Amino acid sequence: MAEDSDLEKTEPASGRRLEQAREEGQVPQSRELSTFLVTMSGALCLWLLGGWMGERLLGLLRRAFVFDRQMAFDLTGASLAALLQNLFGGALLTLMPLFLVLMLAAVASPLMLGGFLLAPKALGIKFSRLDPLQGIKRMFSLHGLAEMLKAVMKAGLIGGVGAMVLWRNRDHLFDFMTEPLALAAADFAGTVAWIALLIVSSLGLLALFDVPFQLWQYHKNLRMTKEEVKRENKEQEGDPHVKGRIRAMQREMARRRMMAEVPKADVVVTNPAHFSVALKYDAARMAAPIVVAKGRGETALKIREIARAHNVALLEAPPLARALHAHCELGESIPAALFTAVAEVMAYVYQLNDAMARGGQTPPPPADLPVPAALDPGPPPEA
Repeated sequence: MAEDSDLEKTEPASGRRLEQAREEGQVPQSRELSTFLVTMSGALCLWLLGGWMGERLLGLLRRAFVFDRQMAFDLTGASLAALLQNLFGGALLTLMPLFLVLMLAAVASPLMLGGFLLAPKALGIKFSRLDPLQGIKRMFSLHGLAEMLKAVMKAGLIGGVGAMVLWRNRDHLFDFMTEPLALAAADFAGTVAWIALLIVSSLGLLALFDVPFQLWQYHKNLRMTKEEVKRENKEQEGDPHVKGRIRAMQREMARRRMMAEVPKADVVVTNPAHFSVALKYDAARMAAPIVVAKGRGETALKIREIARAHNVALLEAPPLARALHAHCELGESIPAALFTAVAEVMAYVYQLNDAMARGGQTPPPPADLPVPAALDPGPPPEA
C-alpha cells in the first residue's frame, strides 16, 4: 500500500516542475476567455466607431458604383486598377482600428493566464499526438467531456439569448418594413447591438466558470508523486551520501593545507594529551601572532610530529593551548587578552633559537603564563 501511495500523483507541482512545463509550452489556457475578450473588444469597437466606419464604407461604396458618361470614355486598365487600389486602401484604413483591437485582444487573452512565454520546445514535432489511441483517450477523458459540455452550453446559451431577443422583438422587427430606409437601418443596428451585448455577457459568464476550471485542471495534470518529489529534491540539493563525501574531502583538503603550514610556524603550544596550536609571527607583516594550525586528538599528535620533524619549537602550556584552541580560528590573530602570555612564549622561542644557533645554554620554558580564567575552557571530560 505504501508503494501504491508513492505512485499516486497527490503532491502539488513544485516550482521546478512548473518551470519545466513552461519551457515545454504548457501554460493554462481558456478558449472561453479568449472568445469573450475578442468578442467584447470587437463589440466595443463597433459600438464606439461603428458610425464613423459605416459612413466611410458607405462613401466608398458610392464611389465604387458611380459610373458617369465621362468615366466610360476615360476608363482604361490603369485607371480601373488605380480606382480599385484607392477603394481597397480606403476600406483597409477604415477597418484597421477594428483589426488592431481584435489582434490585441487575441494576444492579451493568453497573457492573462500564462504570461509572456517563448518556448522553442513547443514548436517541435510530437508524433505521440498522431496516435489515434491517444486521441480517442483524450476524447473520452474528463477534459474532453468538459470541453464537449462547454460547447453544448455555449451553443445553447448563445442560441437561447439570440432566440429570446428575436422573439421578444418580433413585432418590432416586422415594423422595419414600413419604416423609411435610414430610420430602419438605424433601428436595426440598435437591435443588433443589443443582441451583441447580451451574447458578449453570456460569453463572459462562461469565461467566469471556465478560467478557474482550466487553472485547476492545469495544476492537477502537473501533480507529482511522492517519489518524484523525493527525486527532484535529491537532484536539486544533491544526494546526502555524495554531499557527505564532498564535505569529507573538503575537510581532508583543509587539513592538508593546515598541516603544510606547521613547518612555517614559530612554536607549537600543546596540552600534551589533547590539544596542539601552531603560532607564527612576522613583525614586519603582522600586528599580532596568528594561528596557522590547530587540532585535538590525532590531529594534535600529527601537528606535534610534523613540528618535531621540522625543528619547530614545542611548548607544553595546557591552559594557553586550551584557550588558543577554543577562541582562535585558523589565520586569525590571537585575542588581545592572550597577548601577554603569547609574548612570553615568543620571547622564549627567540631565546631558544638563539641558544641553538650559538650553542649556548637552553633557556627554561616559561611557567605560570597569565591566561585569563574566562578564556580557559578547562581540561576535556576524557582527560
